[in-house]
Amino acid sequence: MGVIETTKQRSKRAAKAAAPDPRALLPLGQILSGDCIEAMRSLPDNSVDCVFADPPYNLQLGGDLNRPDGSEVDAVTDEWDQFDSFRAYDEFTRSWLAEARRVLKPDGALWVIGSYHNIFRVGAILQDLGFWILNDIVWRKTNPMPNFKGTRFTNAHETLIWASQGEKARYHFNYRAMKTLNDELQMRSDWVLPICSGGERLKENGKKAHPTQKPESLLYRVLLATTETGDVVLDPFFGTGTTGAVAKRLGREWIGCEREDFYRNVATKRIAKELPLDESALKTMQSKRAAPRVAFGAVVETGLIAPGTKLFDKKRRWFATVRADGSLDCSGQTGSIHALGKELQGAPSCNGWTFWHYENGGEVKPIDAARELYRLANED
Repeated sequence: MGVIETTKQRSKRAAKAAAPDPRALLPLGQILSGDCIEAMRSLPDNSVDCVFADPPYNLQLGGDLNRPDGSEVDAVTDEWDQFDSFRAYDEFTRSWLAEARRVLKPDGALWVIGSYHNIFRVGAILQDLGFWILNDIVWRKTNPMPNFKGTRFTNAHETLIWASQGEKARYHFNYRAMKTLNDELQMRSDWVLPICSGGERLKENGKKAHPTQKPESLLYRVLLATTETGDVVLDPFFGTGTTGAVAKRLGREWIGCEREDFYRNVATKRIAKELPLDESALKTMQSKRAAPRVAFGAVVETGLIAPGTKLFDKKRRWFATVRADGSLDCSGQTGSIHALGKELQGAPSCNGWTFWHYENGGEVKPIDAARELYRLANED
């Protein structure tokens, strides 16, 4: 006898089926004009995967700044960076962060960048709103602007806060891609990158288009670390469109908010010229958890490591021969890559993929390199 569906259940199912996909309501690839808070209010709840925000710094500059030769420094003196008080700045910050929290998916990422003028205030407010700080990243500039007055240390860094929706919230982190990007070393929380200069620096009529244009390398790392191809990235302070340009290149969708007509025009022209990377180039190294499980026997039977190959640990204390079934033989002791490594070391456990090495074309590699080749060859 079948289960009889109640009127309430039918209504609930029908409402769910009729509910629009939040993604379908998003203005993908568009720059929303006007105040960013109002613009974000037009977006549906839980609809974006990442928010990258470069809000006004509220620099509180007093007077002009000149170089030793008397020339004027092109500093941030625009009206959009000026607030009447810290209280006014805090209210503004709380409002846009609340909207960012609303539009972010439960597993979404928030990134905020700032200087010592504002980042501590922003950090306290985002914690008050329930965000959970995962890391603070120090962007150490290789070519910072000098302190021309010689009255303080040179400001050679900015701080990025990476936060999830809460202490227990799931979040996305492409650990393996970051390690690969960093020449097989864990990516640290201090990033040494140059400021935006040279051909990357956008100019209009011979002048900087934006005083605080961020380098594309910074956004590249942020988006590669915490988003996937097809994810939606929102930038509430779009400026000249660095986030949009890098997102388009990496195959991410983007939405910008920008109240200044001039910046919107510059960003639109810039992003139109950007070409997305080929699909094969967008594939990154997967984390070990996300990567499909591979048996050592599969690597052996495909010939990536042939039976009879001599394996050894990194210090060459033990040598073992690969047998046809994927087991190893070390002077009569046999076992799997994990079990034999564990037994030889007298250790409680052993990751055989990183313990055992082999020579390939004169180069010593962990057998994990062969496993990665197997995965790449067998991707859908």
